[in-house]
Amino acid sequence: MERISIVVPALNEAAGIGAALAALAPLRAAGHEVIVVDGGSEDGTGALAAPLADRVVVAPAGRAVQMNAGAALAGGEVLLFLHADTRLPEAADRRVLEGLARSGRDWGRFDVRLSGAHPLLRVVERAMNLRSRLSAVATGDQAIFVRRTLFERLGGFAEIPLMEDIELSKRLRGIGRPLCIDEPLTTSSRRWEAGGVVRTILMMWHLRLAYALGADPADLAKRYR
Repeated sequence: MERISIVVPALNEAAGIGAALAALAPLRAAGHEVIVVDGGSEDGTGALAAPLADRVVVAPAGRAVQMNAGAALAGGEVLLFLHADTRLPEAADRRVLEGLARSGRDWGRFDVRLSGAHPLLRVVERAMNLRSRLSAVATGDQAIFVRRTLFERLGGFAEIPLMEDIELSKRLRGIGRPLCIDEPLTTSSRRWEAGGVVRTILMMWHLRLAYALGADPADLAKRYR
């Protein structure tokens, strides 16, 4: 069986990193590996992660930089990039490996479910999943997975401060369309709820449009923060 390397970038995630990694214990028990890449947390994230991961390493802060650092250490044939506030569905390894083998594709992503109860979040998640299917572009919230040989051939994530997931997806799309797993993962809606659901929707649309029109990711990252 092929092995999956799950790369988890983290920065000041002490409140949730234990639960996030405990949820991955069945995958580790099945022979897959979990690599946590800490971006210099000041809250003890790395120490909390150490007993629950195969490797914990430190890299400069920045999701793209951290994920590339983790991928460089990975031993699995398939890389899966997982945000610390996201939970994979049951038997995610089987869904990924059997799906790739059956479809003949080399990369993919999961459908997403947002954790909150606000009715508009149901609209957001459906729109995210539909847009991804139509555009063949995935976001980091959807746990992008890719064969390691292809990831390395493409040079990994562009080390930009925002939109690294979109940028990589577009290059992967040039190779082939993604495998879209319809069993959803669950990702935290804290960002949506903290900023207001409608306001966050508008901000995300604005950022995506600006990026598509050629805006500098560094400027977009400032607006995002």
